Amino acid sequence: MKAFGIILIVIGIAMVLIRGVNFTTKKEVVDLGPVEINKKEKKAVAWPTYAGIAVAVTGVVILVTSTRKTT
Repeated sequence: MKAFGIILIVIGIAMVLIRGVNFTTKKEVVDLGPVEINKKEKKAVAWPTYAGIAVAVTGVVILVTSTRKTT
């Protein structure tokens, strides 16, 4: 569980620093034998800053609770 907590912390920090991802997709519009028309579309995936903070806090909670010793 410690490794999972650390991974969540790293992902949460990355989500705070990098607020979104942009990428381009290629879509085939027309295909008439030798004639082919393609369209490139730019898309973006964004997430709010508080989502990254929530993921990091969850990682810290998992890390702290997994290191406690039960008596």
